[in-house]
Amino acid sequence: MIRISLALVLLATPLTAAGSDGGAVLPEWLAGCWCSADGPRGQTCEDWQKAAGGMMLGTSQTVKGGKTVAFEFLRITLDGDTAVYLPQPGGKPPVPFRAVTGGEGVTFVNAAHDYPQRIHYRRSGDTLTAEISLADGSKAMRWTFNRVH
Repeated sequence: MIRISLALVLLATPLTAAGSDGGAVLPEWLAGCWCSADGPRGQTCEDWQKAAGGMMLGTSQTVKGGKTVAFEFLRITLDGDTAVYLPQPGGKPPVPFRAVTGGEGVTFVNAAHDYPQRIHYRRSGDTLTAEISLADGSKAMRWTFNRVH
């Protein structure tokens, strides 16, 4: 099982939305730093760069008891008119999750993956809620992040 930490910011506009030139757009609103409160799982912070060269790059680090217990390299790219989220937990090979339309926020899915199969993000102001689960929504885990800068 792969642990996927999350820090994608959600908007009601799906990531498959077209830009003014008719092409797909990256979620540039994600740029910045988002952190969870320090709790039983430690504190997770994700830092996203502005979109450049057709992708967004990010990193994630979870610190618990003064030690790094998890990290990820993160990427969002475009495949045609669909955003693809590519986490690399612990620096392992990327696992692709494709954006799907519908609902509030944005959902990325990879039903062939062991866990998670579904990653859902919803934003309300400077608060981000992220949830991972199986494709049917079962075995869900949820995080709350706040914008740092």
